[in-house]
Amino acid sequence: MKKNILSTIFISGVLAFSSCENALDYTPTGVLSSSDLTSPTAIDGLVTAAYAAIGNGDMIGPIYSMWAYGSVRSDDSYKGGGGTGDVGEVDALEHYNLVTPTMGSFVTRTWQNLFKSISRCNVALRAVNTLNETTFPNKKIRLAELRFLRAHSYFTMKLLYKNIPIFDETATEADILKTSNNLSNEESWNKIAADFQFAIDNLPTSQTEIGRANKWAAQAYLAKVRLYQAYEQDNQHKVININKGRLQEVITLTQAVIASGKYSLSKDIADNFLPETENGPESIFAIQFTINDGTTAGRMSYEDGLNYPHGAPQYGCCGFHAGSQNLVNAHTTNENGLPNFDTFNDKPADLTTQTVDARLDHTVGIDGHVYKYDNTRLFSNSWVRDPGVYGNFHTMRFQQLATSGSYFKLGPFMGTAKNYDILRYDDVLLMQAEAYIQLGQPANALPLINQIRERAAASTGRLKKLDGTFASKYNVKPYPATGWTQEFAFKALQWERRLEFATEGSRFFDLVRWGIAEQTLNAYIAKEKISRTFLATAKFTAGRDEYLPIPQAEITFTNGLYKQNPGY
Repeated sequence: MKKNILSTIFISGVLAFSSCENALDYTPTGVLSSSDLTSPTAIDGLVTAAYAAIGNGDMIGPIYSMWAYGSVRSDDSYKGGGGTGDVGEVDALEHYNLVTPTMGSFVTRTWQNLFKSISRCNVALRAVNTLNETTFPNKKIRLAELRFLRAHSYFTMKLLYKNIPIFDETATEADILKTSNNLSNEESWNKIAADFQFAIDNLPTSQTEIGRANKWAAQAYLAKVRLYQAYEQDNQHKVININKGRLQEVITLTQAVIASGKYSLSKDIADNFLPETENGPESIFAIQFTINDGTTAGRMSYEDGLNYPHGAPQYGCCGFHAGSQNLVNAHTTNENGLPNFDTFNDKPADLTTQTVDARLDHTVGIDGHVYKYDNTRLFSNSWVRDPGVYGNFHTMRFQQLATSGSYFKLGPFMGTAKNYDILRYDDVLLMQAEAYIQLGQPANALPLINQIRERAAASTGRLKKLDGTFASKYNVKPYPATGWTQEFAFKALQWERRLEFATEGSRFFDLVRWGIAEQTLNAYIAKEKISRTFLATAKFTAGRDEYLPIPQAEITFTNGLYKQNPGY
C-alpha cells in the first residue's frame, strides 16, 4: 500500500507543524522552516509535505470527504449515528436553518484545515523559487504541482464558503491580514483557474512517481472550475445566467483529457472503491494514503471513520451517514431499464419486486444484500445504530472490510489507506455531457452518458450472494436516441450524476450549481419528515443555505475585514 510520492520523503519526520493562533497566519514552525531548507532534496520534501496536507483533515474538520457537507446536506443521506444529538453540528447541517457562524468544529475547523494546506503550498512555493533550474531541474514542474494543489484547496473552500480570501506565496503576513473576502464571484474563480492554467502549461503528461499531478489532471480540474463558473450567480446565490463561453471551455478541456487515451472507465464501478484496484485507469488525481510504510500508524484517512456499521461485530462504531429512502427510491428503474423520473418517490421502493440500477448495491447497505463485496456476511438491520430515527440503510462506498489490508482501527474509530479520488474519468465524461446539453447539443451527450450506464449495467460481478443469486433485480439500459431532447437530456444528466456519485458528497454542490437546491431539498424534506420526524423543523432558505457561513472567529480575527455571507 506504499505510494511513491509519500515514500519519497516522509516530511512529517523532518518538519514539526503546529497550529498558530489563527489559520490565516499558519506557517510550518517546527524544527525547520522553509528558510532553513536550501538543498533541492530538502525543498522537494516541502513539496511532498504540500501533497500530504491535502489529506490532513480530520473527522470534525474534513477537507476531502464531503459526506457531511455534500451528502447529508442533500437528499442522498441522513446524518445517522446515535440520534440527533450525536455530533450535533452535522444535525445542524442537515436542518440547514440551525447552522451558525460560531460552530467550532466542522464549519470553523474545515476552514482552518484548508488554509493550513494552502499555507503549506505557499511555503513550498517560496522555497522552490529560491533555486534556479540549474540547481533544481524540476523547478517548473514542482511550481506547477504546488499551484495545482493550492487551487484544489481554494476550489474546495469556494464550494463550501463562496466568499473567500485568496492570496499567493508573495503575500507577507501583513498582506494576508489585509486580504479581504470581497472578491467578486468571477474574480475568485479566475484566480483559482489561473493556478490550474499554470499547471497545465508546466506539468508533464505523465509523472514517474504515482500520486503527482500531471497535465491531464490540471485540465480536468480546470474544466470543473469552468463548469461551476458557467452557472453565474448573483450576490444572493441565485443562478442568473449560464455562460456559453465557459461551457465551450469545459468541452475543449475535457476533450483533451479524453483524447489523451490515458484514462478509461474501469470495467466495474467497484474498482473505484477498493484498495486492490486504486490508481487504476479511471483515477485522474487521488490523495494517496499508506499503511505498513515503516511509520507507527501509517498515513491513514480518518475523515469517514464515523461511517461504519455500528452493530456489525467487526466494526463496533459509529453508524453515521445513513442512505436516505429517497436515494434508494431514485435507483429504481422501469421496464425499459431507465429511471422512474416522475414517480420514483411516490412510495418506498419494494426491492423484492422492483428493478433497480446496479449502483444501488455499490452504495447502500441493505438487509440481506452483499455488503462491500463480502458475500459471506450479508448486511443486517441489526447493524444499524438508530433505525427508529434514521431507518435501516447505511453507507458503503468509502468503507473497507475489517479484513482488508488497508483497514486500521484506532480506538473506536476506523481509518483506511485506500486512496481518495478527487478526479475520475466518469466525472470528465459527465462534465462534457453537461456542457453539450446546456449548449443545445444533446446528441453529443448521449454516448457519453450511455458509457456510464453501460458500465453500471456491467458492474454486478461482485454483488452475487454465496448461492450465486442477487439480492436485487437489476435492469439498467442505455438511453435511446428517440425522445432525447435537450430538456430530457438534462434531466437524465442530473440523474446520472446523482447515481454515479451517490454518497460521495457531490450531490449538494450539483444542486447549488444548477440553481435548484431550494426546490429540490424542500420537496425532499416535505416528503421525508412524514417518516423521519427529526426533519420536522428543517428548511432550506434560498440566498443563505447554499453556502456555509464565514466562521465568526475569522471575522473577529480580521477585525471585521471579512464580510459574512448573506443570511447569517
